[in-house]
Amino acid sequence: MPHQTPPAGNWKTWVIMGGRGAGKTRAGAEWVRSMVEGAGPLDAGAARRVALVGETIDQVREVMVFGDSGILACSPPDRRPEWQATRKRLVWPNGAVAQVYSAHEPDSLRGPQFDAAWVDELAKWKKSEGAWDQLQFALRLGDNPRQVVTTTPQNVPVLKAILANDSTVVTHAPTTANRANLAASFLAEVHSRYAGTQLGRQELEGLLIDGVEGALWKAGAIEAGRIDAAPALSRIVVAVDPPVSAHKSSDTCGIVVVGAITDGPPQNWRAVVLEDASVQGASPEAWARAALDAFARHGADRLVAEVNQGGNLVEAVIRQIDALVPFRAVHARASKGARAEPVAARYEQGRVAHLRGLSHLEEQIFLMTAQGFSGRGSPDRVDALVWALTELIIAPAEKYRRPQVRTLG
Repeated sequence: MPHQTPPAGNWKTWVIMGGRGAGKTRAGAEWVRSMVEGAGPLDAGAARRVALVGETIDQVREVMVFGDSGILACSPPDRRPEWQATRKRLVWPNGAVAQVYSAHEPDSLRGPQFDAAWVDELAKWKKSEGAWDQLQFALRLGDNPRQVVTTTPQNVPVLKAILANDSTVVTHAPTTANRANLAASFLAEVHSRYAGTQLGRQELEGLLIDGVEGALWKAGAIEAGRIDAAPALSRIVVAVDPPVSAHKSSDTCGIVVVGAITDGPPQNWRAVVLEDASVQGASPEAWARAALDAFARHGADRLVAEVNQGGNLVEAVIRQIDALVPFRAVHARASKGARAEPVAARYEQGRVAHLRGLSHLEEQIFLMTAQGFSGRGSPDRVDALVWALTELIIAPAEKYRRPQVRTLG
């Protein structure tokens, strides 16, 4: 199909954005074949050293290599590469090699070099910025090293930066473009459930949704404040938004680490979001340990947790593990949108910066409006972020500005 055909021109990166089942994997596999294969089975192709990069090694193997539309399924017998499991690589009859890498380990891309790369589902990588950057340094062989990115679009900084690059070309297609190879019942079900929704525009139409109407945060405010390393900080807080229940499909436990510089008057205070340590489907003990691990990792001075759902049990679970941790329980009395508004204002003022690697938190941020969260489920990460920034720079500033009452004796 047209969206599966490499565009003409002297491009460096080809991004294939499509809905679920639109044929992205088949397009990536066929492109790799077109790069490594020559006219005959033993003839050299345009590329001899290829990187196959996915979120995990297992996903690369099961989708990109052995999947129904993967490289092995697309290869005719006389050109079929050999899978060398112990070395995690494919070797073609003509000597070309495709090595498997996990985006969870960006440093594994230090050292090797390639003349081609296939990157799958980049938008959902947790360490997308680091892995992508390391791959660019490694893509340095041959006269014209190239890469293809197959992904369902998500509003994450790394994908938006790639799309904005002059050397990038894009093709895109909705799920229905591949209807001949999809179950009719699947198409009917997902269309009836998700058509017309933001999730549907992203997952079915393959469209990049750049924020929502009435969003409190703008992408530009976060991009302008992105930094590579945190400065010296006055305080560091770990904020926790516990889930209502604890099972695999339950809401995420939002755990966000934020530091602040609180020298001088409140209008000079600044904050840096250091880590999103959120966990999903964890037991109370597991998320409490994750929060305390983040506390120790960053040398924090206070742990803040919302207790609306769990009451005293939230603090009790944490203190069973660390009885002496400085702890503050907070109660949500206003709506999520109302609590988020003053925090978003600090971003607009340029007073909050982000370290890299916070894409999952940022996805939720861009879906927050004054009326509430426009995404699916609960904005647990954003709730934790709001509590952290309220504790560090909003509540103290309000107390600082509050008029002092003098008693005349």
